[in-house]
Amino acid sequence: MAEAADIQGASPAPARRRWLRRTMILLAGTPVLAALVYAPAPKAEAATGPSVDVQLLSMAPTAPVKGDTLTIEGVVVNNGSETINDAHVGLRVGPALADRSSIGEAAERSGFRAGNDPGEIDPAYAVKIDRLASKVSRPFTLSVPVNKLELDKDGVYQLGVSLSGVSDSRPSEQVLGIKRTFLPWQPEAAAKRAQLTYVWPLISTTHLTAETGSDELQTPVFLDDSLAEELKPTGRLGQMVSLGKELPVTWVIDPDLLATVDAMTKGYRVRGVPGGKPVQGKNKAVAEQWLSNLETAVQGKKVVALPFGDPDLASLAHRGKDVSGSLGQLRPATDKAKQAVETVLHVPTTTDFSWPVDGAIDPSIVNVATSAGAHNVLARSDSLQESGALGYTPSAARPIGAGATAIVADAELSTAFEGDMLSATNSTLAVQRFLADSLALNLQKTGEQRSFVVTPQRMPTVSQVQTMAAALRGLQAGRWTQPADLEAAATAKPDPGATTQVPGAGQYPEALAKQEMPVSAFEKIRTTQNTLDHFKVILAAPDRVEIPFGNTTNREMSTSWRGRPEAAGLYRDQVQEYLLGLTQKVKVVPKSDATLSGHSATIPVSVQNSLVQDVHDLVLRVKSANPTRLMFGDSGQTEQQVSVQGDHTQTVKFPANATASGPVEVTAQLFTKDGIPYGEPRKFTVEATEVTPTVMLVIAGGVLLLVLAGMKMYASRKRVAARAAAEESTQPSDESPDTGPQSVDGSGTGETVNR
Repeated sequence: MAEAADIQGASPAPARRRWLRRTMILLAGTPVLAALVYAPAPKAEAATGPSVDVQLLSMAPTAPVKGDTLTIEGVVVNNGSETINDAHVGLRVGPALADRSSIGEAAERSGFRAGNDPGEIDPAYAVKIDRLASKVSRPFTLSVPVNKLELDKDGVYQLGVSLSGVSDSRPSEQVLGIKRTFLPWQPEAAAKRAQLTYVWPLISTTHLTAETGSDELQTPVFLDDSLAEELKPTGRLGQMVSLGKELPVTWVIDPDLLATVDAMTKGYRVRGVPGGKPVQGKNKAVAEQWLSNLETAVQGKKVVALPFGDPDLASLAHRGKDVSGSLGQLRPATDKAKQAVETVLHVPTTTDFSWPVDGAIDPSIVNVATSAGAHNVLARSDSLQESGALGYTPSAARPIGAGATAIVADAELSTAFEGDMLSATNSTLAVQRFLADSLALNLQKTGEQRSFVVTPQRMPTVSQVQTMAAALRGLQAGRWTQPADLEAAATAKPDPGATTQVPGAGQYPEALAKQEMPVSAFEKIRTTQNTLDHFKVILAAPDRVEIPFGNTTNREMSTSWRGRPEAAGLYRDQVQEYLLGLTQKVKVVPKSDATLSGHSATIPVSVQNSLVQDVHDLVLRVKSANPTRLMFGDSGQTEQQVSVQGDHTQTVKFPANATASGPVEVTAQLFTKDGIPYGEPRKFTVEATEVTPTVMLVIAGGVLLLVLAGMKMYASRKRVAARAAAEESTQPSDESPDTGPQSVDGSGTGETVNR
C-alpha cells in the first residue's frame, strides 16, 4: 500500500517524508523553495490512479546455491479504482549491498524509483496477468534458475518483485507496485564461519497462586486455565518445544514454568467465578505430554536456568534497592532454579547467566544481576554500543570488570521477529532480512573468527516462533555460520578493541524505565514476607506455607508483569489477603463476659486452630485492666504456652484473684515465642465479687441463727408429734360411743396443741 502511494505521488512513504523534513529545515529561510518541496501531488490522481500491493508469501530456498531454482509465491492486489491491463509480475535483482547499513536503508525504501531500482531479469520468467480488475487479487509464482540471476561475488543481493501494466490514466506501461526483499548468496562454505548462538526462551506469565487446598495434598490453585492452551501442540509453548527440538539452540528456561506445569501433572484447581470455589483443572494430560516432549527435546542441548520466576532485574536495581529485603530475594530464586530444572528435566543446568529486559544494562543492573552468583549478563548491542572505530561487529563476549562478562547480543538479529508474523509476507521478509544480516556480519573485514548471540523476545507468539525456526533452518547449511551454545559464546576470545564500558544510569531507555515495578510494589512484597515470617514460626510443618509463598514472592517480581501493572497489583493484593486469611485461622475464641465469685477462681480462655497442621510455640497472655480489683499472677497478667492440633480448639485456665468487687476488662492475646503479637487481641469483662472478713462473720452469724432456729423448729415439731401419738392411744374403741374429750390430771397428756 505504501509503495503504491509513493508511486502515484499521494502520501509520501516514511523514507521520503524524512527526506522532505530534512530538506525543509535546510530551506527554512527560502519560503518559495520550501513551498515547492511540499507541494502536494494532485489528489485526483491519488484517488483514481492504480494502486497495487505486492505480497510475497514464500521464498524457497531462502539461501540458494548453484543449481537451485528460486521460487517466489505471492499475491498482487489492485487497490485502485481502475482496471489494470497487459500486466506482468517480474523479478529484479540489484547489485550486492556493501554492508549492514546498506541493507537497513534498502529495507526502509518503499515504492519504485527509476534509476535506483534495477531492471527486470529475462522477461521469459515473468508471470503475465492480462487483466486485474479493481479490488481484485491474483496469485503468482515466479520460478527462476539461480544461474539466471547473474549473481557474482558472495554477498547480500536485493530482490524486487514488481507488477507493471497500463490503465486508463496511465496508458504507457509503468511499475504500479513493488516489494523488496533480500537474497543471501554464498554457495560455498566460508573459510571462517561465525559462531552463532540462538537463545530459545521457555518463559510464560505467572499462572499459579499462593493458594493450596485444605487437604493434605495441598492441591495448587491456578489463576485460570490459559497455560493449557500454550502447552498444546498448536500453542506457543508447544511449538517452542516441537520446533526447538530440531534446532541448534540454547534453551533458556524460567524454572517457575516447569514447576507450574509439573503442578498441573499432579492435579490442580482453577479459580472459578469471583467468590466461588475453585474448580477442578482438566488439562493434566496436556501438561504431562508437554513435559515429556520437552525432556526429550533438551537432551544433549545446553540448558540455562534463569532465577525462579524470572525476576525483573532492572526493577530490582532501580526501585527494589530502596526497600529492605528486596534484593535478598534474588539469591534464593537462583538457588532453587537449578534444582527445579534438573528435577523435572533430568539434564545438567547452569545458572551462570542473567537476562535483564531487552538486554538493557547500567551499573546498578549489572551489580544486581551478578549479586546472586551469575558471572554472565545477557546485554544487547543497542545498550552497550560500539563507537564504530573497529569497522566491524566484535564478538559478543565483553569483560566488564569484577569478573563479570557481558554477552552482547546483536540488536538487529534479536529484534528481527518482533512484528506481526501472522502475515505470510511479514514472515517471509523477516526471514530473508535475518539471513541477510547474518551473512553480512560474517563478510565484514576481519581476520578473526567471531561469535554472535541472538536473544529474541522472551515470549514469542506462535507465528513468531515459526518464523524464528524458519530462519534458523535457513542457516543450517552452515555456509557462513556454525551453531554454538551460550557457554561457548561466553568463553569466546573477546575482541580487545570492543567496547567494555557499561553505559551510565542516565542512558537507560526511558520507555523501559516507565514499565518498571514501582517502589510500592516492593513494599507490598515486603509486607507479605514479614507476615509469612511471623506466621511460619508457630507451624509444626512450616514448609507447607514457606515453599508456596516463597515461590509466590519470586513470581510477584517477575519480568512478565511489565506492561500489566493493574494485573500485577491485583496479584500482590490477593497473595497478601490469602496469607492473612491463613493466619486468622489461629485465634483466641471470642469470649462472653464472666462473673468471678469469691476470693479466687479460674477463668478459661480457648484458642482455635482451623488449619490442617498443628501449631506450637504460641504464648497466650491474659491481662487485667485493673489489677487492684482483679489480679492475674503477681502483676495483673500471666501467660501460658499453647499447642493446638490441627482443626482443634484448646482451652487454657488462668487462676485469678478478686480483691474488690466490680467489672474488670480482661485482654487475651496470643504471642509468638519471640514476643511478637499474633492475631487480634480479645477483650471481655469479668464481674469480680470480693468477700471481706467482716462480711464472712456476718454471713457466719446469720448461718448460725438459721441453724439454731431450724433446730428449735425441729424439736417443737417432734413434741407435737409425740402428743398426737399419745392422745391417739387413749381414744375409745370403735364400738364405744363417742363421749368427747376426757379430763386428765396434770400428770397425763391432756395438754392442748396450743400449749
